[in-house]
Amino acid sequence: MSVSSTHSSDTSSRRRRPAEHTQDAPWQHDPQDGPNHEPSNERLCGSQLNSAESYTPFPIHSVCPSLCTTKCISAHACPSHHACDDAWVEIQSKRTIRAENEVEANKLVNNYRFGFRKWKSHVTERPFEDRSEVVKELYSELKIIKPNSGHLITCGNVLYVFLFGCWVSLAYFLVSLLMFITIIGVPYGKLCLKLSCYFLWPFGKSIHEFGNTLRRCCEQAPDCDCDTEDTEDNSPVLLPSPIEIPLREFPSLPMRTPYWRRFSTYVWLLLGYPPLIVVHCLACFLSWILVFTIPVSKMNARTLGVILLLAPEDVSVSTCSQRKHEAYETRALLCCYHAANWYYYKYTVDGINVFAVNLLPLVIVAMVIGYIDRENVYASSEVKFAIAICSIIPLSYYIGMGIASISAQSNFAVGAVVNASFGSITELTFYITALLRGHREGNPCLQEVVKAALTGTLLGCILFIPGICMIIGGLKHSEQSFNSRSTGVSSALLFISVGGVFAPTLFSKAYGNLVCDACTNSNGTRNSSGPFVCHNCHYDLNNGTLFHSHVQPLVYTLSALLPAAYIIGLIFTLKTHSHIYDIQVGERQETGHHGAVVHWSRWRSLVILIMATVLTSACADLATEHIQPILNQPNVSQYFIGVTILAMVPEIPEIVNGIQFALQNNISLSLEVGICIAVQVCMLQIPILVLFNAFYDVGFVLLFSDLHLWASIFSVILVNYIFMDGKSDYFQGTALVIVYLILLALYFYAPSPAGC
Repeated sequence: MSVSSTHSSDTSSRRRRPAEHTQDAPWQHDPQDGPNHEPSNERLCGSQLNSAESYTPFPIHSVCPSLCTTKCISAHACPSHHACDDAWVEIQSKRTIRAENEVEANKLVNNYRFGFRKWKSHVTERPFEDRSEVVKELYSELKIIKPNSGHLITCGNVLYVFLFGCWVSLAYFLVSLLMFITIIGVPYGKLCLKLSCYFLWPFGKSIHEFGNTLRRCCEQAPDCDCDTEDTEDNSPVLLPSPIEIPLREFPSLPMRTPYWRRFSTYVWLLLGYPPLIVVHCLACFLSWILVFTIPVSKMNARTLGVILLLAPEDVSVSTCSQRKHEAYETRALLCCYHAANWYYYKYTVDGINVFAVNLLPLVIVAMVIGYIDRENVYASSEVKFAIAICSIIPLSYYIGMGIASISAQSNFAVGAVVNASFGSITELTFYITALLRGHREGNPCLQEVVKAALTGTLLGCILFIPGICMIIGGLKHSEQSFNSRSTGVSSALLFISVGGVFAPTLFSKAYGNLVCDACTNSNGTRNSSGPFVCHNCHYDLNNGTLFHSHVQPLVYTLSALLPAAYIIGLIFTLKTHSHIYDIQVGERQETGHHGAVVHWSRWRSLVILIMATVLTSACADLATEHIQPILNQPNVSQYFIGVTILAMVPEIPEIVNGIQFALQNNISLSLEVGICIAVQVCMLQIPILVLFNAFYDVGFVLLFSDLHLWASIFSVILVNYIFMDGKSDYFQGTALVIVYLILLALYFYAPSPAGC
């Protein structure tokens, strides 16, 4: 009887207790700490709870039972469940973060701080030897021959034949015919025939360089990258071997004319090499843009830059398992096994994700067609608008990377200032540019579009970002846990900020006069008695003293209170209560790597931030210049364009960050990504717009439509309800996303604002 009651009490205790995301990310848990779990629990259940000084989070399913039942009840170390609850609170308040270096530790702890942008990507270079085999494969130079390459007939390899292999092979065949016609270029014609067969199906084949060229190179330049003593080049499978093998004596090749003294070399460089430059550059570009086919891009680049510039008699094409010309020393130049790799979405260039790198040329395209083709000769306004909006995506990513880099390398004060000033720069640039253009052109519709974009950002950050992260994280991890107490604080702060933003709207509806443009009765006349039908009704605030004497002072008051609350939150988490987050760099990593090599220094990050901000302003100007044809679409509400395209496109990098956190079982940071943006919208962006309008009147009035008001309030209430239990799964995420889609349907079918 007592056993069952104990079990029941323990179960209820676990249900009441919020669960911390202790399995959130691999950097939060050191595998070497595994045997120390039990002693830590004993100390936690002790009377002094001394283990709070340094704590590494444990998995949920092991913390609660061992902490409160096994240690406290069985050993009678704790007199009641209150002591265990206190221990749990102590666990929640302390966190030891382990990272490769100090800079990464600062970036990780900044993710948990209020007001700091959540960033997933590394800001420092990770040691290559510490990366997984999958990641090492991504950065391979395609010249390592493997003894066991696996299956070569894959979907990616077959797709390569149709996308690249056919026409690249045909190009080599045509060039070989051209070389045969010249007679003197026959050796190059033979080489092109070999490469024609190679590029049709390069998988499992290798290209070697052989001859005394290697030996002469290394004798004349000992520091060159070709090492004839490397067992990787001399072993049967071209792989490193732990056994030292004595060098073989290779016979000398017959004497021949130096490469650059041959007439055939210049015939090749003038007739055969140029068309292959075009072919390989086109293949490189297309395969790089597709991202997952980057190995094809590397293969074409290496062929163009190395293989085609060698003497044709020094190049040998064979299968990877064969070794031709055994009498001469050889080295592998190119060997590819797979044309595509799904994990290339992780590929980075100087710390920047490959997708952001590929989208960066859109900025140049937007500038060229936007400011040169003023008459829309080569591109319509719709195309210019689409390119300008899409070009904001990579710029937002670069701004986020710059903010994270500066914050990780600076103290909390500098980090807070940078996050507050640049954290919302993308959205503010677009909003201010739209308001200025609407004021110059006398177009009040752009003001309504800005309000719709503000509301759309709120709805997307409250509903869509947490919802999609819950779905993806729930599909991989079934059920995820987070600290409902900390998330509850953020949600409450969000509720307060949303209430403050929409308070003037509620005030105006309570005390304003309802005015309608046209009212008619059922007979179609205005003078007859009977029920009337009114159109274009709104609250008139300009014809009386209500707006200037009451609503406007209220707006200014709230615009001062909201940033003040934001600053108090910064001081609380960054200064007075900074001890909540305990930063600790693992000794194993610290001793292995002396100092961190950052991708971007502080000055470089600052320069990139400024340049990205200027380019964002230019793209926003182009987008607002060419948005009118989009707004004039008769079948699409202007509200819908504001709450979708203009609101969510700049937030795509944040959505990606949230999804990556969820995949690593760090659902807490996924939820904080959206809440942080929503809080900044209410506490920073809107007050800044009000302040800007106070100094330069662009007609921005902090009064929202009924649809904006009730959609935002309903979303905040729903999110607070979802976050109550401290757990998430794909069903809860689906509920949030469906509600978001329902609201989008309302905006899609809603009539455009009056006068637009």
